[in-house]
Amino acid sequence: MKENVYRQHLRIAVIYFGIATVLGILLRSYSIFSFGFNYKYMVHAHSHIALLGWVYVGLTTLLHYCFVDRNTSSKRYTYIFIGTQGTLIGMLLTFPFQGYALFSIIFSTFFLVVSYIYTYYFWKNIDPKYKESKGLTCVKAALVYMVISSLGPWALGIIMNTLGGQSIWYRLSIYFYLHFQYNGWMILALIGLFIYSMELRGLELPRTSFTRFFLTLNTGIILTFFLSTLWTEPPLGIYVMAGLGAVAQLFAFGYLWSLTKNGVSLLSLSNTQHLILKSIIILGLIKLNLQLLTVIPYFSRMATIYLDLTIGYLHLTFLGVISMGIFFFMNHFGLFQISKKAFLCYLSGFILSEVLIFYKGLFAWQGIAAFNGYAEILALSYVLIPLSLAIILIQNRSRF
Repeated sequence: MKENVYRQHLRIAVIYFGIATVLGILLRSYSIFSFGFNYKYMVHAHSHIALLGWVYVGLTTLLHYCFVDRNTSSKRYTYIFIGTQGTLIGMLLTFPFQGYALFSIIFSTFFLVVSYIYTYYFWKNIDPKYKESKGLTCVKAALVYMVISSLGPWALGIIMNTLGGQSIWYRLSIYFYLHFQYNGWMILALIGLFIYSMELRGLELPRTSFTRFFLTLNTGIILTFFLSTLWTEPPLGIYVMAGLGAVAQLFAFGYLWSLTKNGVSLLSLSNTQHLILKSIIILGLIKLNLQLLTVIPYFSRMATIYLDLTIGYLHLTFLGVISMGIFFFMNHFGLFQISKKAFLCYLSGFILSEVLIFYKGLFAWQGIAAFNGYAEILALSYVLIPLSLAIILIQNRSRF
């Protein structure tokens, strides 16, 4: 496929991101303007378009660009892409008005089926010259985690019809899906793209070292799922496994950085790319340490009681590490221009909103009410994010 096609697909992903952020602003403005929409339904629309519209479309486009044989017929991929867009638009038009109901469930189910078809298509059409790529090994594992994560949504229907929405298994199914989406599929795919970028410039990780990293990271991914179960106050053994998983992930990322830090100069990064990469590393460290902290029962209960702390963590992961990672590779592969001005606008909105969200959660923990005008300032802080996306789209309008 021509590069313009990849750019067009990434533009669609960015538009989905813009829609998700606008929905997020509406949610944050709900208490200010007393909107008439159903808040819970809008949350479903916001999360589905953010995860499946922006992140999924962005990542699968990058993976196709990097690893799929260019001699493969583009028609199949085009059909898969169009099918994906049909399910996403269907979810966007149904979730805000009915939440989880017949039509939204149909579209989200079709999305899962199309994602399986994409995984099979990708696997069967890998460019032979990348068969030994260690980056590809990470990407394959990421796609396996994406499929595994879908067990959560499939289980929801059974749980709703048998145990009901108040069952702990209902929440655990959602947490299972989210965990293997962001810790498994999304972050591991970004790591694969990072290692692939190194390999393109001749930096080959020693096989023994890579195997050690890969096994440790995957052990961490699997075991840290138990962090999502600590709100049930499980037996001590579950806390131990969650703690081992958090330590394993922290060690794996530290080990990867020790293997690659001297080779970053080979990537010939621009000033903006350096800034994005540094931001990802800092936010990633914060994420990993927060995971480790929540192994302690007191802090795991705290995260459960004060919802803003959980929302802040999820935004740190999705708006921070994952979204910035996609920005980095869009720019690094020359598919999308991300100017320093646009990224600083995004980063400012992200940091300001994160500080305000964590501020509210921590002050609630101390029994202190938020300051007057908090909701208005938080809603305004989010405006910087869609503004930055608009700048990115405008700056790239001549590239299509």
